[in-house]
Parts: sequence; C-alpha cells; structure tokens
Amino acid sequence: MTERMTESRAGDDDLDGPLKRGITGPLLFLFILGDVLGAGIYALMGVLSTDVGGALWAPLLVALLLALLTAGSYAELVTKYPKAGGAAVFAERAFRRPMVSFLVGFSMLAAGVTSAAGLALAFAGDYLRTFVDVPAVPAAMVFLVLVAALNARGISESVKSNVVMTVVELSGLLIVIVVVAVMVSGGRGDVGRVTEFPDGATPALAVLSGAIVAYYSFVGFETSANVVEEVRNPQKVYPTALFGALLTAGVVYVLVGVASATALSPDELSESSGPLLAVVGASGVGIPDWVFSAIALVAVANGALLTMIMSSRLSYGMAEQGLLPTVLTRVLPNRRTPWVAIVSTTVVAMLLTLAGDLSTLAETVVLLLLFVFISTNVAVLVLRRDTVEHGHFRVWTPVPVLGVGSCLLLLTQQDAKVWLFGAILLAVGAVLYLVARVATRHSVSRA
Repeated sequence: MTERMTESRAGDDDLDGPLKRGITGPLLFLFILGDVLGAGIYALMGVLSTDVGGALWAPLLVALLLALLTAGSYAELVTKYPKAGGAAVFAERAFRRPMVSFLVGFSMLAAGVTSAAGLALAFAGDYLRTFVDVPAVPAAMVFLVLVAALNARGISESVKSNVVMTVVELSGLLIVIVVVAVMVSGGRGDVGRVTEFPDGATPALAVLSGAIVAYYSFVGFETSANVVEEVRNPQKVYPTALFGALLTAGVVYVLVGVASATALSPDELSESSGPLLAVVGASGVGIPDWVFSAIALVAVANGALLTMIMSSRLSYGMAEQGLLPTVLTRVLPNRRTPWVAIVSTTVVAMLLTLAGDLSTLAETVVLLLLFVFISTNVAVLVLRRDTVEHGHFRVWTPVPVLGVGSCLLLLTQQDAKVWLFGAILLAVGAVLYLVARVATRHSVSRA
C-alpha cells in the first residue's frame, strides 16, 4: 500500500464546525485500537480453533490484510472529506443517490445500536455476576444510560476514558502472551500445535473459513470515520493513527493466537466459554479468575462506549445531509456534543436489549457491514475526479479494487438465513427513507 500526501492548505480553523475538536493523534490511535481490540478477542480463540486447529495465527493474519485494504479507502476519503457520517457521506458524494446514501448509513447505524445492545447484555451477564448478581436486562439498560451520560459530557472525556479502558483491555491480552511465555520457558506447552490443522482439513480453505470469523474483530476501525469532525488536524494524524492501530491490534492478535494454541489443544479451547481465561489458568502462573473477569468487563464497556459514540455521530452526520430528521443535529451549547442523537441511539439500543437473543441479528448486521465497505471502496474510485482545496491521503489505486474483491469473497461465505434477515433490514430502511421523503415534501408544499 502506498500513499501520496500533498501539503495541506487548510488548517483546523478552515475545517472547523459545530463539534469540538478535542481528539489528538495519540487519542485517536487509542480510540481506534480500543474499538478494534473490542471484547470479541476474549472469545475468538475457541471459535477459530474449530476451523484451523492450532494454526490460530493464520486466519488472524489474513483478516488483518483484508481489513487493511478497506482501511486504505477510509484513510483517503476521511482525510478528503472530514465530516461526521462516514460511509454515508462518502456514498452521497460518490453516487448522488440519497436512497443509496441512506441505506449505507442505515446499515452502519443498525450495526452500531445492535452491537451496543449486545455489549450491554454481555456486560450484564456472567462477567458482572462474578461480582454482583442482578437481572441482566435492567442492568444492561442502566449501563447504556451511563455510557450515554459519558458520551454527552464531551468527546474529550469519552476518548480519555477510552485511553484508560484500552490500556486495561490491552493488558489482559498481554497477560496471556506473557504467562504462556513463562509456561514455555518452564518446559511446558506445545509450540508445535501452531502449525497443525484439523484432521482432513484443507489448510487454505480452513484459513479462509477462519478469516471470515477473524475479520469481524478488525472492522471497528470504521467507527473512527464518524468522529473525524472532532479530530485535530485529521489530514495528518488520521492515516497514521488508523494504520498504526490496525497493525498493533494485528500483532497482538497473532501473538495471542500463538499463545493460545501453545497452552491448550484445539478441543480444550473450543469447549471453553472463556478460552483466554482457560489459557491463563493452564499456564500455572496463578493469575486470579476475578482479574480476568474485571478486564473483560472493561473491554465490553469500552466497546459499548466507542460504538455509541460512532452511532450518535453517524446519526448527526446523516441528519446534516438531510437523510434523517434535522432535530438530530441539535448540539449541547457548552459541551458541543449531539445530545438528541445520543439520546435517540441510546433509546433504540435499550429497546433492543429487550430481545435478549441478538445473535442472528448481530450476524446480519455484520453482513450489512460488508456492503458498507464495498460502497466505500467503490466511492474512492468514483471520487478521484473530485478535487478539494486541502491536502489528503491518497491510496494506491489497486487497493480499493482488492478491497471490493475481499468483501465479495467474504459475502460468499454467508448462509441463506443471514441473507434473508439482511434483506428484511434493508427493506425496513427503504420504507423509513420513503416515509421521510414524503414527510419532507409535505412540509415543503405547506410552506
């Protein structure tokens, strides 16, 4: 991947808007890293082991390479058009079809609020019960309200909280790597397992199947596109923060994969609901179980905070583009945070927690994310003829082409049930868009 960064002729003052620019380069790096690492890696090893046996590092590495392709497109478009709204803004500029832009944004919005609801339920589940036994749904709702309060307080406060939570989250993964290194130095563990695939499996197909699962642990980078209006000097800091965070997460993931396979057999990993906790236990180093439960809670909370920041900023950006009601653009005068968007997305996430079982819906949202990424990769090529007055990152042309191919490859691996739910969600989005259009025309005709 190559880049061309022309000298910027526009500073933050030229790009300033109603949202406060409180995110520096290091804060943005940690913001992306915290969202990419997420809570999924704490359960990922057990799922991957059924596909690739002990070669857990291979699908993680392939997934990183696939994610970097689409990340290249985001780096160009975000620095070229530094506006909240992310993929929806890019689709609007590239395709000039409000319906397409709405559906792209709707897909991301559905992904965000559903993910937040799922994380809230995860927070209120077994991890929280390690410390206090409370009903899951009410606890999840209270958790979402607290996240919303931090979100509304200010972007600086939110991303600074993310710094602390990301450090804690990362420390849990580093503990896994270190304790297994101690285990190996003591003559225990089986390093040879890291190259072993399940009996009868074709390595290439097994890695591809595992990469589909692993890919979803990297897609959190899209969240950062929706806070770009609050980043200082985004043209310079965004690409470095984005690629740096993805590469850091990739290295950590690969090392955790190697450590997990070394400490436990694939069968032992797949049978555990907390595989990394089992890995630490197998090391014999003596880390208390409650330590990992606490770390997992922090990881889940961090993921929920970053997801709700993305969802509220996406709602704000789409409202600015006229794709959602303009009331969502209202900002707190002192805090300069989009409070109506924050309240709206939080209420929807709270309602989704009532469903309890969100697994099928979550898989469907991931399917929709692949369509979002296809749209963004195509938009890069379409918008090459559009020039702007400030310098921006430029990705090597074959990269977005390969990005489209990678998304299509992953789409072929989805089952019919997920496709059906995806079609239903898109149909709901289309109806909402048409209703909004009719309401707008009616208000104009009465004016």
